[in-house]
Amino acid sequence: MERLNAIIQHKMFRDVLFRLEQCEHEREYCCHGIDHLLAVARTAQMLNLERGAGQSRELLYAAALLHDIGRLAQYEEGIPHETAGVPIAQEILQDSAFDAAERDCILSCVGCHHARRFGGTSVPDLIFEADKRSRPCFLCRATESCKWKNERKNHELTI
Repeated sequence: MERLNAIIQHKMFRDVLFRLEQCEHEREYCCHGIDHLLAVARTAQMLNLERGAGQSRELLYAAALLHDIGRLAQYEEGIPHETAGVPIAQEILQDSAFDAAERDCILSCVGCHHARRFGGTSVPDLIFEADKRSRPCFLCRATESCKWKNERKNHELTI
């Protein structure tokens, strides 16, 4: 848990999340704050356990916490968040005790969490699927105007 606490206590992580919350304050669509990040982490861990994937819970949580860290740059500078997020995540991870292979795995989740598949057991696949499955589209007031394709939306609870 010490390594995860290093992420959530990191000044850059906190600053980005605080500013992102301000940017998304009146957003009618899904937001990307701590509630979303933790939902992705928990969903990824459930998928990990259900599939017997054997991935480290701490690695899944770290990847989930950082996977959308580039959203602020996307809003402010128009840079795709997966591109903007990698250098931000690198800086945050420099101050953690994750080893080089773990950092590479986390950065892979940040940099390409849109190019994965459902049903996988790798950390990037689990984060990708959890990112999608954690969205409660079935309760969203903006579901009709959401840009997500209808087949990607979570119209019902799946377990």
